[in-house]
Amino acid sequence: MGKIETIPFEQEQPEVKQCVESYWSKRAEGFFELREAEIESNKYGRWEAEILQHLPKDKTLKILDVGCGCGFFGIILSRHGHDVTGVDLTPEMIEKGRELAVEYDCKVDLQVMDAENLDFADETFDVIISRNLTWTLPHPQEAYQEWVRVLKPGGMLLNYDAEYAKNHHQHDLPKDHAHNDIDDQLKEECHKIYHMLSISNLSRPDWDVAVLEQAGMKVEPVDTQISDRIYKERDRFYVPNKVFRIMAFK
Repeated sequence: MGKIETIPFEQEQPEVKQCVESYWSKRAEGFFELREAEIESNKYGRWEAEILQHLPKDKTLKILDVGCGCGFFGIILSRHGHDVTGVDLTPEMIEKGRELAVEYDCKVDLQVMDAENLDFADETFDVIISRNLTWTLPHPQEAYQEWVRVLKPGGMLLNYDAEYAKNHHQHDLPKDHAHNDIDDQLKEECHKIYHMLSISNLSRPDWDVAVLEQAGMKVEPVDTQISDRIYKERDRFYVPNKVFRIMAFK
């Protein structure tokens, strides 16, 4: 088990979470359009294959999508008959997610909720899944503890994330990349948040694995080849960071 570098609450500026929520609320409309386009792109099938290979066939699972944004994963999973709940801190994201679910005729229960303080009872879900959330959290260790708490014994955690805050000034993005549509003020706001979050300075995913193992989870070898399989093209969805997958069982 690796050494865990803790993130004490008192070291975090009290306004961090408000800043994170404010930033993503301003991104909600653009995220809706991007997720809509992603559903219609070749990334949908790749993500579908990636996720479904880890789930048992012919069994309806109770799944929690943490930091669901506009509900991309929820749409994939609900189309395959699973009982999906999605939570996000940002009301605007949830509102847009509900619009997307209606557009694609998918039944997904989307709720405004803090990933670090879930309102669910212990051992509620068979699977917890997340994409691009952990790097935005002021207190990721507490979030992991919450996710383990609401996961059933034998349940699985699938966390897809990357060290997005590192080397962000050096990223070489294609001209038609979605991030190029973000105005400079919002980009600067995002960069300020990077520096406010302690997780930006941690060595990941080693840190995540150590936290989950300490919480009693059995962690499978981390998959660091997600980007190579899903983001092959340098298009508007291209991710310059190495996306990794953490898979762990309770």
